[in-house]
Amino acid sequence: MGKLNFEERYPVHPEDFRRFYDTQKIREEFLIEKIFANDEINLVYSSYDRYIVGGAKPVKEKLNLESIDPLKADFFLKRREMGIINVGGKGIIEADAETYELENKEALYLGQGTKDVIFSSADKSNPAKFYINSAPAHKAYANKKVLKANANVLEMGSLETSNARKIHQLLVHGIVDTCQLQMGITELQSGSVWNTMPAHNHSRRMEAYFYFDVPEGQAVCHFMGQHDETRHIWLLNEQAVLSPAWSIHCGAGTSNYSFIWGMAGENLDYSDMDKFEIAELK
Repeated sequence: MGKLNFEERYPVHPEDFRRFYDTQKIREEFLIEKIFANDEINLVYSSYDRYIVGGAKPVKEKLNLESIDPLKADFFLKRREMGIINVGGKGIIEADAETYELENKEALYLGQGTKDVIFSSADKSNPAKFYINSAPAHKAYANKKVLKANANVLEMGSLETSNARKIHQLLVHGIVDTCQLQMGITELQSGSVWNTMPAHNHSRRMEAYFYFDVPEGQAVCHFMGQHDETRHIWLLNEQAVLSPAWSIHCGAGTSNYSFIWGMAGENLDYSDMDKFEIAELK
């Protein structure tokens, strides 16, 4: 079996973030630079809503999702749920007695109590890249595969404001029963670069963004912080960023791109957000 790595991240007070965080410190606390590595599972355990962000890239070996020390559990999903979206070649997930095949941009929800989770690729020359989000769960819901065609699609923005985009709600209430986890994919149209604009935050939820389909040589500038005192992080392809409940989360790229949003917290209302007009941002 391949290697499993994890690290822990801790909460930051917004006033400390305003006063003491320079570029290096912001990147250390909020940027996740390495999601995928050959034959490895890489995870970040965040104290924000006990959310876990990471990725599995099986190439030559199958990868077994074992428990990690912060969970204090004999298997990973003993008290948790998980969402997985494949952003690579065709992949296979064995979850207890069931086997699921995931093509590019297809999703899988795994409920609390799923004991054995094994990742593999159908073709090692075009390996799967399983992007993983996980949150604590209070109830066992059924495992479910969700095709991109099954998603609830929202069309937002316009080319005139450089933010024409399609939001594919994959693991959300009404499509999959979950305790608190929600995930989906946003794709920007050619000629558009801004996401999640106008900006907002979720006072009752944290969020994580994973940027992908970023062309070689291009990058995305992700904005965070309180709306009246913002900071930024530059991200490359297949990197992620954590967003606390007090922080906005939006970005602009040097080309169009896609990103996966995932969140957890007190409710499952996708529209529960505090919006800020563009002229309010500082």
